[in-house]
Amino acid sequence: MTGHDAHLLIVDDDERIRGLLQKFLIRNGFLVTSARDAAHARRILSGLDFDLIVLDVMMPGEDGVSLTRSIRETSVTPILLLTAKAETEDRIAGLEAGADDYLPKPFEPKELLLRINAILRRVPDTVAQQSAPKLLTLGPIRYDIERGEMWRGDDLVRLTATESQLMKIFAACPGEAVSRASLVEDLGRDRSQSQERAVDVQITRLRRKIEDDPKQPRYLQTVRGAGYMLAPD
Repeated sequence: MTGHDAHLLIVDDDERIRGLLQKFLIRNGFLVTSARDAAHARRILSGLDFDLIVLDVMMPGEDGVSLTRSIRETSVTPILLLTAKAETEDRIAGLEAGADDYLPKPFEPKELLLRINAILRRVPDTVAQQSAPKLLTLGPIRYDIERGEMWRGDDLVRLTATESQLMKIFAACPGEAVSRASLVEDLGRDRSQSQERAVDVQITRLRRKIEDDPKQPRYLQTVRGAGYMLAPD
C-alpha cells in the first residue's frame, strides 16, 4: 500500500496541529479525515474504514490510549500514537493497548511521514494468492505464510500490522532465533533500548494470540542470550 491510495484519520484536540497535519499529509498523497476528540472519532469510525489512524494521546475526555484499546476490540487498523510524554512507560502503555508505533511531540512532519509509510508497508496484502498456501501449524493455530493470515479452527485471528510483520519475520526462519536488535531493524525502527522493549511488548501481545499459556510459551519461545524463536509443530 502507498500514500496514494491510503485514507488516514487524524485525531487531535489541537485545531492548529490538526489542520497542519491534514494539509501536509494531503500534499504527500494521502486521503485525510480529521476528528477533534475521541467521541468525534468514534462517530466517524462507525461509518468509515481507514488504512491508518494517527491519534493524540493527551485529549480532554477520553484519552488516546483508552480509544486505542477500544478500537482494538473490533479492528486491526494500524494506529500511530502522538504523545507529549517522554516517559518510556507511558509509551509502553500505548503499545500494550494495541498501538503499532508512537511518535513523541514535538516532531518533524517528515518523520511522521516516514513512520506512516513504514507502518503501511507492514500491512499484509489480503488479496488471495493463486498458488497453494504454505502453512505453519502451532497447535490449534494455522498460519498461512503467503497470505499472512492466522486461523484458529474456522476463525480468523486478528493481527495488527506489527504482529503480521513479526509473524512474517519468524515464519521465514522457523526454528531459528532472531535477536531483538534484528527485529527492531526489520520493523523499520531506530535502534535503541526503548525500541527493543517495545518489541518485547509486541511479542507478549502476539503470544496471547498463539499460546495456550502465554507465560510459558511453547511456540514463540525466548532463547536466552539470542532473542526469540518460532517453533512450529
